[in-house]
Amino acid sequence: MNQLSEKKSQFVIVVSGPTGVGKTNTAIQIARHFQAEIISADSRQFFKEIPIGTAAPTQEELQAVPHHFVGNLSITDYYNAYMFQKEVLEILPSLFKKNKYVVLCGGSGMYIDAVCNGIDDIPDIDPELRTSVITQYKNEGLESLRNTLKKLDPDYYAEVDLKNPARLMRAIEVCIQTGKPFSSIRKQAYAPRDFSCIHIALSLPREELYTRINARVENMMEQGLEEEARSVFPYKEHTALKTVGYKELFAYFNKEYSKDFAIEKIKQHSRHYAKRQISWLKRNNEYTWFHPEDYTEIFNHIKEQ
Repeated sequence: MNQLSEKKSQFVIVVSGPTGVGKTNTAIQIARHFQAEIISADSRQFFKEIPIGTAAPTQEELQAVPHHFVGNLSITDYYNAYMFQKEVLEILPSLFKKNKYVVLCGGSGMYIDAVCNGIDDIPDIDPELRTSVITQYKNEGLESLRNTLKKLDPDYYAEVDLKNPARLMRAIEVCIQTGKPFSSIRKQAYAPRDFSCIHIALSLPREELYTRINARVENMMEQGLEEEARSVFPYKEHTALKTVGYKELFAYFNKEYSKDFAIEKIKQHSRHYAKRQISWLKRNNEYTWFHPEDYTEIFNHIKEQ
């Protein structure tokens, strides 16, 4: 449902896009123009120990505009999209008292969707069940996951990205764990909001985006990404660190990769991640696409809602 069809007086301006496109800078420009505050919807920037590898806003950027949910957790903390939704909904009323606009900035689609539409408190998956589903994928492949999901939840099978094993495995886990179709749990989650979401996606030509991603990785290394990764290496099994930038350097620390190879892999995996983010965003027709520096067009689009 397009929430903009319901006229409301409070707006969450969603600023999303692929990694490296310039979301933070654009969000700050929007927030300054509308005198709004920013909520981070980047699920990796929540963790205070890893600001370099997650491209967290700098101190200068944090001082330019008030930010929320940046460096508020430790890598050892358990956190999920439901918890994020709950905490964001708790602080939004106080932010809306100051301004009718709040900026929600990040590339974590599930976390954005949780705030705009709602998400159910899905129970933790039994580790043995998770292992069995992963084993099924490794041994039998993607087609096996598709067939399983089709039997367990034909409705979700009809809409899910059938090329995304992570989403297929997640749905299968929830179906088996709860005994209910994943689609029914998701439908229960959608809740009415007393605000409208204005969805803005940022885009650059592919070669320009990839060049920026490669340069950003080099810049992260210059800023001390290797040292940051070494500092959290003892916690490598935590979910927060099973992500691009850290897993490649951990392989280097374990002598599986050379340093140069690890850096090239970070660039490659970051480009792949950006491609997946773009695909995810393009499946959501609520987004309007802009160049990250088309500030006048973006401002006018927001005012027209």
